Amino acid sequence: MKTPHRLLVLAAVGCATGAHAQSSVTVFGALDASVSHYSSKSSFYNNTTALVVPQLTQHRSQTALANSATTPSRLGFRGTEDLGGGLAASFWLEAGLNNDTGLGAVGGNLAFNRRSTVSLSGPFGEIRLGRDYTPTWWNDALFSPFSTLGVGTNVVSSVGSNLQTTKGPGSAVSASDNYMRTNNSIGYLLPKLGGFYGQLQYAFHENARQDNLPGTPSSKGRQVGGRVGYASGPLDVALAYADSTAADTTTLNALNLPTGARFKEHIRTLNLGASYDFGSFRLMGELSQIQDVSRTTRLLPALGLVTTPEKDKYLGGLLGVTVPVAAGLIKAAYSWVKFDNDMGTAATPFSPARDASVAKLALGYEYNLSKRTALYATVARIRVKDGQNNPAIMGAIAGGAANYASTGAGTFGLAPRSAAGYDVGVRHTF
Repeated sequence: MKTPHRLLVLAAVGCATGAHAQSSVTVFGALDASVSHYSSKSSFYNNTTALVVPQLTQHRSQTALANSATTPSRLGFRGTEDLGGGLAASFWLEAGLNNDTGLGAVGGNLAFNRRSTVSLSGPFGEIRLGRDYTPTWWNDALFSPFSTLGVGTNVVSSVGSNLQTTKGPGSAVSASDNYMRTNNSIGYLLPKLGGFYGQLQYAFHENARQDNLPGTPSSKGRQVGGRVGYASGPLDVALAYADSTAADTTTLNALNLPTGARFKEHIRTLNLGASYDFGSFRLMGELSQIQDVSRTTRLLPALGLVTTPEKDKYLGGLLGVTVPVAAGLIKAAYSWVKFDNDMGTAATPFSPARDASVAKLALGYEYNLSKRTALYATVARIRVKDGQNNPAIMGAIAGGAANYASTGAGTFGLAPRSAAGYDVGVRHTF
């Protein structure tokens, strides 16, 4: 008599054999572990004319066994079924892992937060539904030697993620959603057209509509974006744009009716990335502009409805290079972002308006022990100028929990000044 355990094994093999004739399913993933150190420095500033006793410079640091410094630690399942006539159905489920603790990446739970899509493809291209990457994030990641991982993360990505986290919309899955990934999306990917490629994406806000309230529903959470590029031989270049609705609120009176007052805020990203492989080295770069556009409509006595627009800009870029050396790869990148405050507001009449800036220099080396296993080391240094202006967004750190101390609301106190970090680790993919 066969034991239950053997029956389960035989059933699993039988299912796999039956499915193989029609489709293919792949289990994949990676484990990336590093000993990482992070530090930050916050120093005193005084934007007033008053004499103030300076505060001591504050240093924070952390050493940790981290993960995902060069490759995301993850576990995934993907599959494709041939439907005939050139059509295919596919799925992709990918969960983030914290392999230093053995827990999943979403509140310690194993959730398919990295990607969860089902798609239909054919000669027309691919239609993809579910949680997926945004078009603009691809340029931040693909045209940076360090992508958006570890201490070498493209600082354009750090600021973009901070902006989305601070302003919204966020989600139960990730506070930075609509920067790297978005929920509830429908995507269309072009078929192969020579060297040209492209992507369109629309993410539903899924807010409920109330028919007797004009101006509803709120469109907070909606994302619209696209990307078009050309890759042939050593050249790869792509242009991307996205519009994320961070806020959309309607003011109601005591009778629960709209007053006409409204606040809307959009995060609009435009970036251009390119790389060229010269053989002995690969050169890459990116230019990025992110606009935080808001319109506040107020009901003022005798004036009626008055709309006040504001448009803050984050202008950034990156220059990077990778150099193959035997079984290894040398990586270097310089990235930067400048904050342009549209209103030029200062905390007090005596505080001159300043636009903050942040820059990062990163160096790294990877040594491939095999096609699937590599050792690596990365170091990075960050400088922040006038960090008291917009510290929550411009205060980019190297990683971990060594956050800046920010006080004084732009008048006087402590502001982000510099940060540093290193990763030394090993990664294995399967």
